[in-house]
Amino acid sequence: MEVATTAAKQALDITSKVAKVVSDSSVRSGLALIFTMHTTTGLFVNERESGLQADVESALSKLVPANSAYLHDRVDDNAASHIQSVLLGPSLVVPVTDGRLDLGTWQSLFLAERDGPRQRTLVIKVIGDDR
Repeated sequence: MEVATTAAKQALDITSKVAKVVSDSSVRSGLALIFTMHTTTGLFVNERESGLQADVESALSKLVPANSAYLHDRVDDNAASHIQSVLLGPSLVVPVTDGRLDLGTWQSLFLAERDGPRQRTLVIKVIGDDR
């Protein structure tokens, strides 16, 4: 799945796109694996609320600030983006029940862009039974 991000730092809700892949599959009961193929993005599950999204951005920036004399910055000046992505992780596994993502009421799936804007690729594997 291709996703275009529009900002340097962004939490992009990918729930509906992943849900479509799951519903288009033959799997009724199983797991959806979502994996980002980039070292400056991460994935997370949380509530889609603008204040919370700003809080996540603020926390990541405080934990791993830009311009902190990282060794990797000598290569391409984006070490903070890589380190923030390490904290988030490159994959999610979500249960599939009755052919749908089995998420809680307030849960959404997010791609966390840390070095955009860019075109990003996600791999989605839906594994399970067709009954």
